[in-house]
Amino acid sequence: MSEIAVKQTFSLMPQNIDEALRFADHLSQADIVPKDYQRKPGNVLVAIQWGMELGLQPMQAMQNIAVINGRPSLWGDAVIALVRSSPLCEYVYESDDGETAKCRVKRRGEEEQERTFSMADAKLAGLAGKQGPWSQYPKRMRQMRARAFALRDVFPDVLRGMPVAEELMDTPNEREVGPARQPEAPKELPAYPDSKLDESADKWRGMIAQNKTSPEHLMATISSKYTLSEAQKDRIRALAPIDGEVTNESA
Repeated sequence: MSEIAVKQTFSLMPQNIDEALRFADHLSQADIVPKDYQRKPGNVLVAIQWGMELGLQPMQAMQNIAVINGRPSLWGDAVIALVRSSPLCEYVYESDDGETAKCRVKRRGEEEQERTFSMADAKLAGLAGKQGPWSQYPKRMRQMRARAFALRDVFPDVLRGMPVAEELMDTPNEREVGPARQPEAPKELPAYPDSKLDESADKWRGMIAQNKTSPEHLMATISSKYTLSEAQKDRIRALAPIDGEVTNESA
């Protein structure tokens, strides 16, 4: 019985963390890798790890995982490739009538699902006519949106919850996530000097009598810079003439 020679296949898949670190460092120095990974071994390592979870070889991961708005995401063609290669997928059908893109998918053992994305949806989202791919390739962009909705909804386990790059590219940059900031305590305002109230009382009394201001308005203005005591508030309220009272200002 003759022996059959088994040809070993060369693989760049790291076998341990030390190999992964060295591998990531070497790849980050190459000029032919995507710019998100050049001189960034940390990004390379993250892409490799994501690729391993998704079933992608390292080089496939680096070509199909993009960093958009600080988040790793999959390009649309990689999304459909992963889903179609999964035994959970029975079929994926895509169509476009010139206005609306449709994506029909069926997961094994479940009913068919359909997701759509129309130009009306694009207008509502502020995408229609947007400079870039939405102006140049609207049909393709509709297709990517319908596809992303369908495949992420029906096969989240296959995609491991990864977002789709084409979607993230159309969303505003997310604010940096960090430790929750405690609300700042309101600044304590200085007490309103009684001397200022004494100096202004007669003038305010005349203005109130001539309907040029009111105690409430005076207190609101002062309270924007000072803290009024209850006694001071009572003094300001007392500046208003009592009904029927005749003053020099109102006579």
